[in-house]
Amino acid sequence: MCVKGPNVTSGYLNRDSSDDFTKDGYFRTGDIVSMDDKGYFRLLDRKKDMILVSGFNVFPNEIESVMLDCEGIIDCAVIGIPDERQGEAVKIYVIPADNNVTKNSIKEFALDNLTGYKCPRHIEFVTELPKSNVGKVLRQKLREKHIADNPQH
Repeated sequence: MCVKGPNVTSGYLNRDSSDDFTKDGYFRTGDIVSMDDKGYFRLLDRKKDMILVSGFNVFPNEIESVMLDCEGIIDCAVIGIPDERQGEAVKIYVIPADNNVTKNSIKEFALDNLTGYKCPRHIEFVTELPKSNVGKVLRQKLREKHIADNPQH
């Protein structure tokens, strides 16, 4: 989404903002949106969080929304991780409700409810997700955790 108007910033303090604007002055928000036939916008995700699996765009918010319906998942977050075959693969961090939740049950639920390329190929159980002061999951912290836990990649 790109926006322009008197209420939109003209740049960032002490930072080159040339890449943040189009040639005709529209601000690149970094949001991926869709517009319906009535002209309403729907926020899909942030561009920096989009995962590219075998050339397909995968939005973490969509996967998280579906996977939260899986019995036994209290909370979850999705990131893309490097994959030699597909470019990126979907990894999900899950806070389980109890020990009855298994990686296999999560995989089966995903296969039943998501398109194949959107299904998480990597599942990690955690006790908490890194969140901002307003409760937004900090996916960058999860990417950093993945790199720290997998130094060979």
